Amino acid sequence: MSFFIHPPAWQLREHQVTTESAYFTRRRMLKTLLGLGVSASILPLTGCKSAQTGPGSELEQTFQLPALGPIRKNPEFREGDRPLTTQNLASQYNNFYEFGGTKSIWKSAQALPTDPWTLEVGGRVKNPRTYDLDDLRNTFDLEERIYRFRCVEAWSMVLPWVGFPMRKIIEAVEPTAEAKFVRFTSFYDETITPGPGFHFGSLPWPYEEGLRIEEMANDLAFFAVGIYGKELPKQHGAPIRAVLPWKYGFKGAKSIVKIEFLAEQPATYWNSLMPNEYGFEANVNPEKPHPRWSQATERFIGPGATLDWEMKETLLYNGYAEQVGGLYQL
Repeated sequence: MSFFIHPPAWQLREHQVTTESAYFTRRRMLKTLLGLGVSASILPLTGCKSAQTGPGSELEQTFQLPALGPIRKNPEFREGDRPLTTQNLASQYNNFYEFGGTKSIWKSAQALPTDPWTLEVGGRVKNPRTYDLDDLRNTFDLEERIYRFRCVEAWSMVLPWVGFPMRKIIEAVEPTAEAKFVRFTSFYDETITPGPGFHFGSLPWPYEEGLRIEEMANDLAFFAVGIYGKELPKQHGAPIRAVLPWKYGFKGAKSIVKIEFLAEQPATYWNSLMPNEYGFEANVNPEKPHPRWSQATERFIGPGATLDWEMKETLLYNGYAEQVGGLYQL
């Protein structure tokens, strides 16, 4: 007897994953200004050229990183209706405000010191832990998951992250009954991380993000230590970052140095700067526009060699409503 399996809409087909070569091109320049200064504006991008990517080029060297193999490719997160974004494009088009306010921060991000690295996990837990770089890559079974990635700026990608579910950390440290929230703190050193280049008042460094503990325990919530089968490049938030595919990308804290389980909701970077524009939950929702642009559609950066995108309709929770819809009331 034959059985026909109909994958849910959120699953991505392997041939639709953005290719490794497409991920690294400059995306059309988005300038973000912080306001109250901090206000963000998306400018139309024209004349975008690919950066040099030939053998021996500076960009090429940034992603010639050790492979994290062999890696189990999780079949539950490998199918869907969009191709992978090319690695060249994905590695040149990044937000990492500690290293600049444009998308082309890949070069300045190479100043990030990642070895040695320490990740402290504590707060309202029974078993506080401290993990070093080897622990992060060897303590938990690593797997590859292909996820959609949606930025609040209305562009999107499809990326093959390598890492482990966040619930593995929960299981290791055993939060107490008082733990209702979790806070992620990113690396910050004012001598290394210059910031976005525009300062209208005090910016709330270090970058901090947070979740309800129920969100962290959801199976989709992921810690990435690699991408495209290799160690995570610095512009992606090496050596460990949060990946939350049903939320806007700014919720995914990069280069995490501390995880704290808390009784109260923590203050977070963008929500502190502009609470009317960047909510604490920040779930992808086409019916809830950003105050300055619609979220009904998105510019999908796919498998090409240049930064040409295809317009797509935005899906509720980025297409993951089946997995996370029960966590929220619309």
